[in-house]
Amino acid sequence: MILWVALLMSHCCLGLSGAAAGSQGLEKIEKCGTRCSQGLHCKTKPGYLFPPPCQSPAESLNASSVFHNISFSTVMKCEGRQKCSLHLRIKTVLQLTESIHGVSICTSTTGMMKSCRIFSFTRASREEMSGLKVEVDNDCTDISPSQQVKITVKTVPSYCNVTWTGTYEAPECTSQDLRRHVPECITGRLSYDVNPQRKELSVRVLDMLEDHNYHLRLCHKDFICIGTGAYTLIKKEEAAKSATLPYSRPLPCLCIEGWSAVMDAPRVQVCPFKDRLEELWFGITFDPLEETLAWEPACPVNAVVVLCQEREDGVCLDLPHASQSASREKITFTKVDPHPQLCMKFTAGSQSWTRCPFADARFQAWEVVVTRRRGHEDVKMLSQITADFSVGQCVRSEESSVCQINRTHNVHAEKHKAVGLNLTGGLCNSCFQVKRLDVKFAVTVIYCLELCNQSVPLRPVISSQPSWDMTWFVVPAGVCLSGIIIVTVVLHVLLTVHQRKTQKRNGGCTSKKQTNPAFSFVVPALQTQPVLHGGVLRPDLSQCGHTERANLISK
Repeated sequence: MILWVALLMSHCCLGLSGAAAGSQGLEKIEKCGTRCSQGLHCKTKPGYLFPPPCQSPAESLNASSVFHNISFSTVMKCEGRQKCSLHLRIKTVLQLTESIHGVSICTSTTGMMKSCRIFSFTRASREEMSGLKVEVDNDCTDISPSQQVKITVKTVPSYCNVTWTGTYEAPECTSQDLRRHVPECITGRLSYDVNPQRKELSVRVLDMLEDHNYHLRLCHKDFICIGTGAYTLIKKEEAAKSATLPYSRPLPCLCIEGWSAVMDAPRVQVCPFKDRLEELWFGITFDPLEETLAWEPACPVNAVVVLCQEREDGVCLDLPHASQSASREKITFTKVDPHPQLCMKFTAGSQSWTRCPFADARFQAWEVVVTRRRGHEDVKMLSQITADFSVGQCVRSEESSVCQINRTHNVHAEKHKAVGLNLTGGLCNSCFQVKRLDVKFAVTVIYCLELCNQSVPLRPVISSQPSWDMTWFVVPAGVCLSGIIIVTVVLHVLLTVHQRKTQKRNGGCTSKKQTNPAFSFVVPALQTQPVLHGGVLRPDLSQCGHTERANLISK
């Protein structure tokens, strides 16, 4: 008894294992044919080219009473590892009566003629099995991957309205079984290694179609994959089925595409950088004449693009009415003020990236300059273009960064001309905000003046550029330094001429330099130095016969 139970369990386990193995791929057959129920003898012949008209059936005959179950499946017939073809298996279960001599099965596909087969039963077998359910199984209909087939089943002879019709769609080439064994589905498998330093992709091809060359290239994937120019052909004779392809940018739509060198061969694509969305947010352009900011996606992407103003803490606040959806088309914002704080924010899914194209201030059209002269603050605007601005004095509280406006006025700035902002009241510890008015998209910049300490030069807290402040200091300092150098050179020349005349009058008597250590640093670069007495430049007097006069002058 125990032995019998063990044998039964092992049989069940083997049956389940076989079913599981069969479910992993298509059933394979050695040859196609027709099989009928045991005891029912079938004969197969082609269908009529011009079928006879249908006959009126008996009252008990109709489609539901004759056809009980009709099913379809795909099987695979192989002549080699990569030489398999697909066949449609049709199983028909019908109620056999004396008036039914057989069944006719017709298949048709788009663009192809209808193909019919007649399966007739011998008289002896149908008389013997009349009134029973019988099964007819045929798997000789050739089909292609993804092909849609219309199936029509009729009785023989054909009785009017005793017909069954259905459709079937063959498996696609995405099936792993088809991609390995059916020639029209074999794409090969691609593996790769990335060399970011050399910007190269090393690609290996596995399971490519035997006895055929193989195409390999890089392309940008969209509706179709557009080649980048990197292409190679792997010869079937080569032992190592590999190649190296150079790339320029690791874009998410950059893919490796491979296909066999046969007509209408399917292609396989692998995209190594599909998650590198940050590579798309480059290529922002600005036209300073049209004041147009533009960005065009290098790959198709579903993203939202918005202009924003970057704060000191790095947060970028969206400008009103400055959002556009991106897919494939170029995104353009017209009438944009190119300020360093104006940025472009990209949002794809749950991630956001910010790019600030004017951060280097190359296109900055205007700036505010604060200078101090004799304890008085001078606030001016310097504009590279003719533009209109709104200037508002405001108060910023310690609890909030928002500046409360208390008065506002407009300012018109001419090209390359400085214009005062006409701020009223005390400027010390005060703030004001500036926004350009003659454009569609502009940031609002807040400037705050520091404490009125004359020992510390004033400077704007936000967005002021030091280049204009340095101009007010460097130019006067350069003029003063040039004047000192010129006066020093002239005095040196006069002193030299005077000394030479004195030497000639005294018969070439030599002189010694008298030096005051306290002022020796004033003119160290001169070879012949004058003597400083009380901070006044005086020529050095000779000691040959004029010592008494020299002593009187020094006193």
